[in-house]
Amino acid sequence: MLTDWLYRICIPLQRTVLRLFADWKVNGLENVPPMGAIIIIANHQSNFDPPLLSASIPRRVYFLAKASLFMGHAITWFLSSYGAFPVNRESADIRAYRWVVRQLRYGKPVVLFPEGTRSRGGMTRAKPGIAQIALQSQAAILPVGIVGTHRLGTWMRVFNPTGKITVNIGPVFSVPPIEGRPSRELLESISDMIMQRVAMQLPDEIRGVYNEEAIKNAARRGAGESV
Repeated sequence: MLTDWLYRICIPLQRTVLRLFADWKVNGLENVPPMGAIIIIANHQSNFDPPLLSASIPRRVYFLAKASLFMGHAITWFLSSYGAFPVNRESADIRAYRWVVRQLRYGKPVVLFPEGTRSRGGMTRAKPGIAQIALQSQAAILPVGIVGTHRLGTWMRVFNPTGKITVNIGPVFSVPPIEGRPSRELLESISDMIMQRVAMQLPDEIRGVYNEEAIKNAARRGAGESV
């Protein structure tokens, strides 16, 4: 298919660009399952993150991209060929949710950025939708920490990524199934647990709300409220 041909050209080209212009390093490649569904969870610092992960993960990956990027037939075709699907970030996008679950059922790796938008100053709290996807799909979860892309603001930096860029891939894990309909509190707790695995792949200064001190402070506040 033409879309497969485009992807096979783009990814080696992206890897070549990264090797030429950036100090690019990928740690933990041995943690990537060679086959089967994977939910790849990562922090989100830049528009460069999706193509970076496409180049760093040794499997064809699929991901969500904000709907406003899909402008015109040519760009829409290119993004779709690259593995992207539009998501409306202003509301719960059931169509995008179903697309993710469907790709996982097909045994494909799907990249998700649970923060919902870029967080250059440190990780922000995840949206609870990631927990729902993990519970429904029961797919393996691969935590990935991205360091150094906060300086690369626009998609055009795909052609000129500079500086030190590191991708840390942690061990896979899974969320055990639960009976009945999960409460919002449970979904938020599971989402936080998933993101803490991502934070473990990052230096403390960009863990944001998931650094150890922030977690301890949140626990203290929770204990105070329950008294």
